[in-house]
Amino acid sequence: MLSIVNPATEEVIQEVRTPSAQDIKAAYAAAVEAQKRWADTPYLSRAKIITEFRQLLEKNSIECASVTSSEMGKPVHQAVGEIKATLMRIDWFLENTPKELAAEQVRVAPPMIEEISYEPLGVIGNISAWNFPYFVGSNVFIPALLTGNAVLYKPSEFSTLTGLKLAHLFEEAGLPAGLFQALPGGPDVGKGLSALPLNGMFFTGSFRTGQRIAETQANRFTKVGLELGGKDPAYVCDDVDVKTAAESVADGAFYNAGQSCCAVERIYVHAKVYDEFLAHFKAFTASLVIGDPRDSKTYMGPVARQAQLEILREQVQDALDKGAQYLVKGGRREGRGYFYEPTALIGVNHSMKIMRDESFGPIIGIQKVASDEEALALMNDNEYGLTSSVHTLDKARAIQLMKRLNSGTVYWNCCDRVSPYLPWTGRKASGMGSTLSHIGVKTFLQPKAWHLRHPGV
Repeated sequence: MLSIVNPATEEVIQEVRTPSAQDIKAAYAAAVEAQKRWADTPYLSRAKIITEFRQLLEKNSIECASVTSSEMGKPVHQAVGEIKATLMRIDWFLENTPKELAAEQVRVAPPMIEEISYEPLGVIGNISAWNFPYFVGSNVFIPALLTGNAVLYKPSEFSTLTGLKLAHLFEEAGLPAGLFQALPGGPDVGKGLSALPLNGMFFTGSFRTGQRIAETQANRFTKVGLELGGKDPAYVCDDVDVKTAAESVADGAFYNAGQSCCAVERIYVHAKVYDEFLAHFKAFTASLVIGDPRDSKTYMGPVARQAQLEILREQVQDALDKGAQYLVKGGRREGRGYFYEPTALIGVNHSMKIMRDESFGPIIGIQKVASDEEALALMNDNEYGLTSSVHTLDKARAIQLMKRLNSGTVYWNCCDRVSPYLPWTGRKASGMGSTLSHIGVKTFLQPKAWHLRHPGV
């Protein structure tokens, strides 16, 4: 059994039965049979069911958001916002998937015709994340289902009820049995899923777990997609509207309690605007409301995982021991719940864990730099490469810096955002493969080459 704990109250919400090894194997067998029929189902019929799922998600958005908030601490109104944006993402997939499924006639040289068709992978495993369960999950299971695959979905143990709710909505939408199965549980369930002879495995989570999954799948040549850690930098140049930049970057650092895959995790500020930036950053942070996730005024709820509190405390203490100072002294809030108030440190450098290791919480280090070159060197000085942002009024200056940043996504005067029009992809220890955009649709397809020779010619 899995105990679902409310991180705001530390109360057990529900006990959930987890599948046995035999249950996981049975789920796979059902998925294999269902996928064969689903692959032969016309696209418009598949799309009709996904459209019905989308409508049910919209209709039940408040209920779904409340479930998510109760088990991972996100303010309800922000969870509703995530669902609304997910609906737009589903719309994009519905509109754009057909063109990616279409066969291509690439060469006609009588008597030969050469074509490419695209077929589903088959049965895929999807070990998803808790921080944005609708976003992160739908990046995989929506295009996977639309392109004819079956999905064995393991929700994070910190968004289990959300995962079960998604499965219920698919069932209500009329998705045939076996095509989307939620397998709740902890690492043992993930290991059981990873041991299956899958046709694809897609994981969002820590680098270490992703590394183990990649090693497991390598022997089978399984297609693997990994969205792993990040230590995303932001650079504030000397020509910005300082207040706007400070507030944008602070929101990028603290939204969702800093528990975003592309959250700003380290900040570099040009010396000419450093002091002014700190003043605006501190003022904005002081205005943030931390509290009950059910309250519409709340900006930030608790962190989702109790164990993360110690990681945050340890990173802050490591920096203080090495000479950093508080700009904003937050820290663990007394009382019930896993609340950690926004914390910002100055006097930081790359000898400190807060500037090197993933934090995934509402703590941030702000480092002064003397030039663009120094900022660039520091931004690239990390094992991760998910996103990076540059804040300047000069587009040409931004582009020159962004070209040299070794990350899958680059931002100019924005941060902490994802678009279905663009691929979501990491470099270095941030992962491999892509979701979203046309690339993310093709991710769930495999090409077949056709050599067609007319007889008697």
